[in-house]
Amino acid sequence: MTSVSPQTSTTVTVRPVQYRDLDELARLTATDAGSEESGNLVDLGRQIRQIRRWYRPFRVLSIFPNPLQHFFGTYVAEQAGRLCGLIQVSPFNRTRSTWRVDHVLVGDPLATNPEQPLSMDIGSQLLRYCFQAIWEARTWLIEVNVNDKATLALYRHNGFQTLAKMTYWEIAPEQLQNLAEREPDLPNLLPVSNADASLLHQLDTVSMPPLVRQVFDRHVIDFKTNLLGSMMGSLKRWVSHTDVACGYVFEPQRKAAIGYFRIALNRNSAKPHTAQLTVHPAYTWLYPELLAQMARAAKDYPSQSLQLLSADYQPEREEYLEQIGATRIEHTLMMSRSVWHKLRESKFALDGLQLSEVLQGLQPARKPVPGRFTLHPPLENRNGVTKLPPPENEDS
Repeated sequence: MTSVSPQTSTTVTVRPVQYRDLDELARLTATDAGSEESGNLVDLGRQIRQIRRWYRPFRVLSIFPNPLQHFFGTYVAEQAGRLCGLIQVSPFNRTRSTWRVDHVLVGDPLATNPEQPLSMDIGSQLLRYCFQAIWEARTWLIEVNVNDKATLALYRHNGFQTLAKMTYWEIAPEQLQNLAEREPDLPNLLPVSNADASLLHQLDTVSMPPLVRQVFDRHVIDFKTNLLGSMMGSLKRWVSHTDVACGYVFEPQRKAAIGYFRIALNRNSAKPHTAQLTVHPAYTWLYPELLAQMARAAKDYPSQSLQLLSADYQPEREEYLEQIGATRIEHTLMMSRSVWHKLRESKFALDGLQLSEVLQGLQPARKPVPGRFTLHPPLENRNGVTKLPPPENEDS
C-alpha cells in the first residue's frame, strides 16, 4: 500500500515488517519508555528482541496455519527510507472474525525530524492497511488509556466507537491476607477441562451485554486448549516463573456454570498476581467467595498485590471492590469498529449521481415480442357448467 502524505508531499509505503527493521524498532521502543503507554512498549520491545533471535523459525511458522502464525503481526510505514509508523495486530478469537490492535506508534516516537512531526495521516494509513489486508476480520477491537488523547483521536478519526469503560483494580497484599482468613463457601467448585468448554462459553455469553457479545464473537472452541497450545502455555509459564490456578462453580439444578476464575501467581516478587473473573449476573454473591478462593491460592507465594479488571456493565463487582478497599490503578476505553470488505474505504461521489443514471440499467433493451397464444373466454351451457373452448387445430 503506497500513498502520499498531504503534509510532507512524500510517498509513504505500508508493508509487513522485515528482519532489517527489527534493530531500529528495538531502539525506538527502548527510547520511548517515558510515554503513557510505557508498559505496552516495554512488552513490545521485549517481544522484538525475542523475534530477532528466532526470526527465521517464526518466519517459517507464519507460512502455514498454526497457533503461532499471527504471533508477530506487525506492519510498518516507511517514508524516504526511514520508518515513520508501526502497528501490531492479532486475532481476538479462534475464528479470526474479530481482530485486536495491540500497538500503534506514530508521531514523535518515530519521527526522523523533530521539527516536522508526523501527522495523524500516518496512523490512519496503518489502520486502513490492516482493514484491507486482513480479509478475515469483520470487527476490530482496541483498548486505550483514557489519558492518551492522541491515540484516542486517531481511533475516533478512523471510525472506532466506545464499547465499554474498563477499570483496572489492585488489591493490596494486606487485603489479600484478610480475604484468605475466611473459608469460601463453594461446594461445587470444579477444575477446568476441555469438556467444560460449552459451560464456560454459556457463562461468558450471559455475563456481557449483547453488543459486547457480538463484537467478541466467541465460540465453544475459544474455551478449549489443544495440545500445542497447552505446551506453549506451559513453556511461557516456565519462562515467566508463574503458576496458574483456575476453576468454575457448577449449578446442579440449572446444569450451568455460574462463576469462573483464573489467577496467574508469580513466583517473582517483583510482579503482581493477575486474575480473570467471570460471574453470572444472577449470582453476584459469588464475588466474595471467589476472591477468597483466589486469596487462599496466593498464600504460598510471595506477598504481592492482585490485579483484576471490571467493566462499566458490572456494577456489583465495582461495589464489592470498593467495599474491600481495592484501588483503581487505570481507566481505559474499549472501542470497536466494524468493517465490510466488499466496500472500498474511500469517499464516493454519490451526491452528483442522478436518478436517471441509477435507473438506466433497468430500462428494457428492446420491445417485447408478442407470443402466439390466444385466450378465449370460458363457455357456459344451459346448466351453468363451464366448458373449455376446443383446441384450434381440431376439425369442426
